[in-house]
Amino acid sequence: MREYYVYILSNSSRTLYIGVTDNLIRRVNEHKKGKIQGFTSKYNIKYLVYYEKGDDINTAIYREKQLKGWLREKKIALIESINPDWHDLSSDWSD
Repeated sequence: MREYYVYILSNSSRTLYIGVTDNLIRRVNEHKKGKIQGFTSKYNIKYLVYYEKGDDINTAIYREKQLKGWLREKKIALIESINPDWHDLSSDWSD
């Protein structure tokens, strides 16, 4: 069974990026290495601060859109509910 992830990345200024993937480790590493052109590379967004795992792509995409529609304060509250110090949850992952 495949797994899907909705994730939130941030930078030192706490700019937020929300995405969805079927391979969280690969995708986060791509962001960290600047392989994803656009918003995340422009703003140096590379810290994984939140993620959710599920087994349905449609649910993951729906959740991604839902989170993107939230006010910033609600997104911050969600992150801080599991990661109050905004640690990079991928800091001990290897490539």
